[in-house]
Amino acid sequence: MIVFTSANPVDVVFWVAMRIRNALLLLAVVMAGCVPAAVSPGITFLIGLNNYQDEMDRLGARPERWPDRQRLAESIKTTYVATLGGSKEFNRLVDLDLRRREFLITLRQESVGGERAKEMREELARMNEQMEGLKKVIKGQIARIESQGPAQGQGIESVATIGLLNLAIDSFAVASSPTAPAAESIRVGPYVVTDEGYFSTVKTPEGQTFHCTTTMVPDAGASIKCEPGGGKR
Repeated sequence: MIVFTSANPVDVVFWVAMRIRNALLLLAVVMAGCVPAAVSPGITFLIGLNNYQDEMDRLGARPERWPDRQRLAESIKTTYVATLGGSKEFNRLVDLDLRRREFLITLRQESVGGERAKEMREELARMNEQMEGLKKVIKGQIARIESQGPAQGQGIESVATIGLLNLAIDSFAVASSPTAPAAESIRVGPYVVTDEGYFSTVKTPEGQTFHCTTTMVPDAGASIKCEPGGGKR
């Protein structure tokens, strides 16, 4: 997971969304090799998505901060459009995630009656089912975008990006067991992508392991680079 700090953390996703527009103007220059690292739209989006999740979790302890939660939801939609293009499925996923979080906050308050609480839990179950279906569609969209984008010639980097984004999308609505740890590994075709925290790895079908690191490209976005390490295992 990529960690981004700010003096006012609730503004992180909003900041990313606003900076993306300028980043995309620089993207052609970046891809032409005029700067050391090539910006990855997928990894740039991943920064915003990870911080969206972190901030939503933090704000969940503050029921009165619902305007900030709404603001974050709209900002991550903008970030998706600016980096990966429009997706009505992603927008719907975010809307459901926001509603689900508000339901969970409300259920923690003792003022909710037994019958109403039961209705809300039933609605939560339906929302979770809808979100699971949306996540499958969105992951397919991400795979197609990455296969057609600038990272296409960077095979391992593209695989790592798809895997890390899929893990981040899967982290939506882990509602069946909120305290359970999120998955750290996922298959992308014959490859296995693992989020190790400060870096990630890609294991090939032949057993070769690549270590991938992400870096910020000032005023542009973020990049990812994968290098072989450790041989086969």
